[in-house]
Amino acid sequence: MNGVRALRLPAFGGIGPGLLASLVIAGAAAFLADHYSGPVMLFALLLGMAMNFLSEVDRCKAGISFASRTVLRLGVALLGFRITLQQVAALGWKPVALVIGVVTITILGSIWAAKKMGFKPEFGLLSGGATAICGASAAMAISAALPHDDRKERATGFTIIGVSTLSTIAMILYPAISNLFGFDDHHAGVFIGATIHDVAQVVGAGYAISPEAGDTATVVKLMRVAMLLPVILCIGIWARSHGDHGEGDRPPLLPWFVTAFAALVVFNTLVPVPEFVREAGNTASRWCLVAAIAALGVKTHFREIVDIGWKPVVLMILETLFIAGLALLAIWGGWI
Repeated sequence: MNGVRALRLPAFGGIGPGLLASLVIAGAAAFLADHYSGPVMLFALLLGMAMNFLSEVDRCKAGISFASRTVLRLGVALLGFRITLQQVAALGWKPVALVIGVVTITILGSIWAAKKMGFKPEFGLLSGGATAICGASAAMAISAALPHDDRKERATGFTIIGVSTLSTIAMILYPAISNLFGFDDHHAGVFIGATIHDVAQVVGAGYAISPEAGDTATVVKLMRVAMLLPVILCIGIWARSHGDHGEGDRPPLLPWFVTAFAALVVFNTLVPVPEFVREAGNTASRWCLVAAIAALGVKTHFREIVDIGWKPVVLMILETLFIAGLALLAIWGGWI
C-alpha cells in the first residue's frame, strides 16, 4: 500500500532473522516439553530439523550460525550458576570419587570402543562425554571445544538425539530398578544422579522416589556437570597438540566459555548470590542451550542422521549400560 512501510525487525548486524527463528523454534520446543513431559532438547533438535529449509535462506544463515556457536557457548558458561563448591563438599569424598571415576572410565572406554567400531576417537569423546557428564548440554559444550570437522555437527545432532532418548527411558526405568535392588533413598539418589544423562530427567527420576533421593540425585548430577571443566581442559590440551596450526592460530587451552563457567562457579560459591539471580542465570542458560540446539537442528538434514547407521546407536546404548553398571558395582561393593 502507498505510504505504508513494511515493518522490519532490527538486523543486529545481520544475525537478527536467524537468531529470531532459533528462539521461536526453542519456544515451540519448550511448549511441547511442558505439555507433553518430553525432553526439551530433543524437541528443539527435531523441530529445527523440520525447519531445515531456513539454512538455505540467505537472511537467516548468519543468525543461525551465531545461535549454534556463540549462543551455545554463552549457555554453557551460565551453567556455572547451578553449582557451588559447597555442594560438592557436602557429598563427601566417596560420591565425589565415584563421579570422577565413572566419568573418566566412561569417556576413555567410549573412545576405545569408538576406535574399535571404526569411528574417529572424537566421536567416542563426544558421545562418551555426553553420556558421562550431562547429556545434550555436554554434547554441545564438547562439540564447541573440539577442533573443526565437516562431520562434527552431524555427529553432535545424532548424539543429542541418542542421549535425550536414552535419558528419557532411564528416567522411567531407573526408579523401578532402584526399588528392585532394595536401595534406600540415599543410594537410589546416588545411582540416579550418577547415571542418567540429562539434568531434567535426573530431577524427575529422583523426586519420583522421595525428596531425599531427589536432593541426593541432583547434587550428584551437578558434580557430573562440574566435570565439564577438567574434560574440556583436557580437550584443549589435546587440540593444541594435534593438527597443523599456524603461528598464533593454536586454539586456547581453555575456551572463554569454560573460563566463564569456572568463574561463575567460584563467584556462586564465595558471594551470596540472591536466589532470583541464580534462577535467572539458570533460565538464561536453558534458553541459550535450547536455542543453540534448535539452530543446530536447522543446519542438520534428517538424511545425514539416518546415514550414520546402526553402529553409533549400539555404541551409545553400550555407554549407557556401562555407566549404570559402574554405579551399581560401586553401590553393591559398599564403596558408597
